[in-house]
Amino acid sequence: MKNGILVGGNWIIDQVKVIDAFPEEEKLVNILTEYSSNGGSAYNISKGLIKLNADFPVYGLGLVGDDERGAGIISECKDMGIDTAQIYRLEGGYTSYTDVMTVKSTGKRTFFHQRGANAHLDIGHFDFSACDASIFHLGYLLLLDQLDLVEPDGETRAAKVLNSAKKAGLITSADIVSEKSDRFKEVVSPSLKYIDYLFVNEFEAAMITGIETMGSDGQILPDNCYRAASEIIKMGVNQWVILHFPLGAIAVSNSGDAIFQASIDLPADKIEGAVGAGDAFAAGVLMGIHDNWDMKACLELGVCAAASSLFAATSSDGIVPAGKCLLLSTAHGFRNGTIKL
Repeated sequence: MKNGILVGGNWIIDQVKVIDAFPEEEKLVNILTEYSSNGGSAYNISKGLIKLNADFPVYGLGLVGDDERGAGIISECKDMGIDTAQIYRLEGGYTSYTDVMTVKSTGKRTFFHQRGANAHLDIGHFDFSACDASIFHLGYLLLLDQLDLVEPDGETRAAKVLNSAKKAGLITSADIVSEKSDRFKEVVSPSLKYIDYLFVNEFEAAMITGIETMGSDGQILPDNCYRAASEIIKMGVNQWVILHFPLGAIAVSNSGDAIFQASIDLPADKIEGAVGAGDAFAAGVLMGIHDNWDMKACLELGVCAAASSLFAATSSDGIVPAGKCLLLSTAHGFRNGTIKL
């Protein structure tokens, strides 16, 4: 019987700097604290699942460099119990890293990224017979150079990987990076029909569909978020589109179900950083999906896991076991207000 989650994609070292404000060009701001930690979808979600105390195997897949950072990633994964058999070291390559600037007062973050070994991850690195996982998660689309290539038949190489996973009997899941470009429709769309669960934020949903999800004042437009998620379902996603934003998350299914889950109303003085919140949310939801929870329960664990991640400036260090995560809803409550779907 298949069991566990295979998490493939970006393995990154985040070099996080907490700053007092984000500067204009040629201006100076202060670095208050700095950390080095895990980053990237595959690394963050794998570690998140372990910190949530998932009671199933977690398998890692990807490329790291032939350097100290890469050795550190593999060592930490082994120490945590993540299977590293499919985390390969690129001879002569270097491990991807990101300089993350996190504003202390808001938790907002800006990324300066070196693509490194992740840019070389390709179809040949994926062997779905090498483990017994029941779910395969791939992230991030738009940040994996070889897999983002569009082939002459119009398919991306990522689409071919996801198709292979489905043919091997795995449930598929994917996430996207919030790239500032016009590549979303060309690169993301071909994969949608091979994805069972797609995670997007409000920006990514807008870029895929052309539906504005934020007003001119920067506020979320919840009705439009629902419309965007519904449109992505129409574009081919097989089971659920899960759209998350600071207020909460909307999940829309291919059968027309729609669920809203408010986020935790965490006091501002408890927030150290939001660099890993999206991936912590995805880890919580995927844990629930793996364990056959209903989507409402999956979303609740997702927003609680995301909230716990805010307790640390790094991506995953704030995450606590799932049972303790869920207690955050009692301690702090959910944000006021609902969205009528």
